[in-house]
Amino acid sequence: MLNMRLLLVVPFAAGIFLFLLPESLRVFKGIITLISAAITFYLSYAVFLLPQQQVELTCYLSASLDKYLLLNIDFLSKLLIIFLGFFGFIFSLYSLSYVSKTKKLTNYYSYYLITLGAAFGAVLVDHFFPFLFFWGILGITLYKLVKAYDEDSSSVAKKSLIMMVASDAILILGVALLWKSTGSLQISGLAIAPLGILGTLTFIALIIPALTKAGAFPFHTWIPGFAEKAPASSSAFLIASLDKLLGIYLLARICINIFILQDWMKFVLLLVGCLTIIIAVMMALIQHNYKKLLGYHAVSQVGYMVAGIGLGTPVGIAGGLFHMVNNALYKSGLFLTAGSVEKRTGEEELENLGGLSRVMPLTFFAALVFALSISGIPPFNGFASKWMIYQGMIDFGRGSGIASSLWIVWLIMAVFGSALTLASFVKFTAGIYFGRRSGKYDKIKEVSILMWLPQLLISLLCILFGVFAATRVVPFLLEPIGGKINYTGVWQSSNVSLLIIVSIIIGFVIYLLGNIRKMRRSDSFIGGEKIQEELGYPSLEFYKTISSFKLLAFFYKKAEKKCFDIYDLSKKLVLWCNGIFSKAHSGVLPTYVIWLVAGMLILLLIIL
Repeated sequence: MLNMRLLLVVPFAAGIFLFLLPESLRVFKGIITLISAAITFYLSYAVFLLPQQQVELTCYLSASLDKYLLLNIDFLSKLLIIFLGFFGFIFSLYSLSYVSKTKKLTNYYSYYLITLGAAFGAVLVDHFFPFLFFWGILGITLYKLVKAYDEDSSSVAKKSLIMMVASDAILILGVALLWKSTGSLQISGLAIAPLGILGTLTFIALIIPALTKAGAFPFHTWIPGFAEKAPASSSAFLIASLDKLLGIYLLARICINIFILQDWMKFVLLLVGCLTIIIAVMMALIQHNYKKLLGYHAVSQVGYMVAGIGLGTPVGIAGGLFHMVNNALYKSGLFLTAGSVEKRTGEEELENLGGLSRVMPLTFFAALVFALSISGIPPFNGFASKWMIYQGMIDFGRGSGIASSLWIVWLIMAVFGSALTLASFVKFTAGIYFGRRSGKYDKIKEVSILMWLPQLLISLLCILFGVFAATRVVPFLLEPIGGKINYTGVWQSSNVSLLIIVSIIIGFVIYLLGNIRKMRRSDSFIGGEKIQEELGYPSLEFYKTISSFKLLAFFYKKAEKKCFDIYDLSKKLVLWCNGIFSKAHSGVLPTYVIWLVAGMLILLLIIL
């Protein structure tokens, strides 16, 4: 019989044990991490096969804690568990090569395993007390997995921690309000209608930490900096996969198990989701640091998930959850390929790269699959989940209320965001893998098998999840969560995939026929000089014109000044209030007595 405690104990125990080993044994620590992650992956698969049930864990420390340690193994938690286990294993394999020779990352593997264990705990528990405990651990490990090697990276780590802590405080407030209105802190099976001010505040206080963890607008501002400054393995593990899975998981629990969505709640979620899509992808278009570009796309894709769940319909919820899984796959894969490029070239700017497809063919193939997937190109998985969300928006328009009446607006914003995503990843792939390659990169080689194998495995899943989306994946993984899905349109992914394969074969044959005859190639010779090396047509120049449009330039300049950064705005507000109160503390004793009396009166008024 499966011991459910092992799923939590193994990563926590291994992570704590690794603190005892010196950093000089980093390779050995990586091997222990890989073995622990493999065991955890096996256990998560075993949990995935279990029937839907409630499981009580006995706490040997105190019998009074037993009532809080109730695990909920339903279809939603099982969906999260299997992918948490998969990502935990696949990234530990990648990290074994990436982390061992990169700049020093103190106790990376310890925090990695503790993060994995806390993620399992947050998904499995069915009571808010232990949930808050595991959720809080995730905020601390997020901070520790950002390598603070200079002032900018330290600032990013601090910003991430403060935003997580602030959202955790709001979550505690939401839990308190939930207990006051329902008298229960059980996560599943509430299904309450948020009536009045108390219900509204409870809903808002609970979704804010979910949106912050996932990285939705306007609580997304910690993600681009994290993606730029953190190691690629940390970005793939956290902001691309675990944080997205956990944030959307909490949002799904709130919208499916805790509250009955009202029209205004659907409107808020759809508005937040669609604004997240457009704002983040517009910021991604002007980025030239490819890691920061991926960071903004990690934000943009969250919008589709939030909008899908906000629809509240079976196809919408299934589409949002399917996109959550798909995004975790291709987005983490993109960060892994970015880490491979960074490891071999040491560059992070697109202007300094190009032509790497020949020297890093496996990384290029995986990156191309991921880029097509995130852009929503059939038959890859990104298209399948976006298509379901589009279907959900069209069906949603048949309902009543202001949110349903604006269905065409939500649909246009979602489709437009997908088109801009494709444009952005044309820049990404062309800037790194196509074009003229600098001579200093001629001798670089493909990364080791420990790094390219995870990329290819994830890219294979992106293809399979797209080709077999309607026939296998959605019925098996998603319909048990939200019920049978009835589609308005028809999507025959298998037939389309076959036609695409035939087209690729024909194109390859034409290419071979065109190259049968050998042709001599030589550099241009103009005026007695060879200028071929100086000639180039970089794709990045086109994207630089986007920020020059007058209307867009205004917003981009405001964004550069952090006028839309909720963290920076909050910091300025706090410092302003602090300045006012500092002026009031003049050092005169009667003034302090007045403040003391005024504070006591305010407290008495609140209590009474």
